[in-house]
Amino acid sequence: MTLAGPDGEHDTGTASKTLSHLVANARTRDGLTIADALELIGRSGFGFVMLLLALPALIPIPGPFGMIFGSALAIVSLQFAIGLESLWLPSLLANRRISAKAFEALERYASPLVRRIEQFVRPGRMKAFAGPRMPYLLALPVFCLAVAVALPIPFGNLAPVAALCAIAIGLIERDGLVVLLGLSMTAIALGITGALLYMAAGAIPLI
Repeated sequence: MTLAGPDGEHDTGTASKTLSHLVANARTRDGLTIADALELIGRSGFGFVMLLLALPALIPIPGPFGMIFGSALAIVSLQFAIGLESLWLPSLLANRRISAKAFEALERYASPLVRRIEQFVRPGRMKAFAGPRMPYLLALPVFCLAVAVALPIPFGNLAPVAALCAIAIGLIERDGLVVLLGLSMTAIALGITGALLYMAAGAIPLI
């Protein structure tokens, strides 16, 4: 299916308000598909799409949320990199239904992280690093973070999702300093993921 393409971030509303809006709709409609959720945020830019696809990996309930949403974000980031006018997801991902209970868990576990980052936001600060060209430049690090989120590593999602949230909120609020903070966190997150993979590989002969 085809989704609305990038045309800049929303001018009104914060990331936390958008998250609450999605949860309210999920309750009303007894859950949402990934496509439904993306359509609800409208013709938003990379920041909102990134936030929507990254946060569910934090939900600590049974289900391959990291793999599903990490894969979706990896696909979307590649499309931003080549400048596609519209976003496409395979039907297997686009039609994946997420229950209202899962959205409520998302709000419960993700909102504190989102609000904590928003406390540091100053809209328009260093806006050259949060301008309309940045999604294309950020596509590669976001792709790497998305792959890290998709990997089935216990607790391995936390650092990559935190980095993705910082980048996303920086873009949404046009705060270049927060985007740069997210990029710094990206290096740390990928280092942690690499270390976890190394330890996991070393443990295999012992099993």
